Amino acid sequence: MASQKKSSQPANKTSAYEEHEEEQCCADTSCEKNEKQEPSSPKQGDFSDPVYKEIAIENGAINRMNRDELCAKCAELKLDTRGVKDVLKKRLKSYYKRQKLMHSAAANGNSAVYFDYICVVDYEATCEENNPPDYLHEIIEFPMVLIDTHTLEIKVVDEAETFHQVLKRAVSWLQEKELGTKYTYTFLTDGSWDMGKFLHTQCKLSCIRFPPFARKWINIRKSYGNFYKVPRTQTKLICMLENLGMQYDGRPHCGLDDSHNIARIAIHMLKDGCQLRVNECLHSGEPRSVPISAPIEGAPAPQNPKKRN
Repeated sequence: MASQKKSSQPANKTSAYEEHEEEQCCADTSCEKNEKQEPSSPKQGDFSDPVYKEIAIENGAINRMNRDELCAKCAELKLDTRGVKDVLKKRLKSYYKRQKLMHSAAANGNSAVYFDYICVVDYEATCEENNPPDYLHEIIEFPMVLIDTHTLEIKVVDEAETFHQVLKRAVSWLQEKELGTKYTYTFLTDGSWDMGKFLHTQCKLSCIRFPPFARKWINIRKSYGNFYKVPRTQTKLICMLENLGMQYDGRPHCGLDDSHNIARIAIHMLKDGCQLRVNECLHSGEPRSVPISAPIEGAPAPQNPKKRN
């Protein structure tokens, strides 16, 4: 019987025609299958400025603190005191780095965020207990949570109609927010499957071309692991929440509740100084990593879905 729980990842097979069509999903040849670690600094600039020595000294002092000392320092600076030791260390380091660069020429006008909005999606799709490799997942929940990266406010849309109708209404909702025209934006997911498997498969089942605005996204698991320097085993949704000192809010495997909790993690990461950037794309029907050297680009303006020929 079909259920709403996401399953283990089967191989994704496409026909020759579909491969040719999906080749257009990400024309950036810099996207690679092998994952690349994102360095803590988004700019590969000149580190000869004396401010970086000051930052290194602060980092060394933070590394020698125990958890109680880290909490006390965060409280003194009016920072969030929740989270495990590694999270608190990263929070303090990011705070001191921002403060020092703010008063230094080395900052070079570097913005705190890359996008005005981040659109969080977490589809729920049909699955079986033991999915065959060619199992076709159908999307049964299509929630969206929009993060304003400047105010850190959340806006929600949750639809429950046919996929084609829901996609059109989602596009209209994004257009009303002037995303891709007045404001820059991108998508964020919990893993590679929402865009790389579920949306890709559902578009084929519905005879709709894959939407250009969904071709690249932020995989928050990669961003979280690289930012806080933790292994993949600590990048599952519940684990990320707990490490940040939070509990899951809502009903697990409800698409809207999952999206809301993923957004909470993203907001904490932004507060801690993480510059969330696109790290995955769809290429030839398969999700691939986007290297740190790729240019920063927002998603294009959303348009209504087009039928496949």
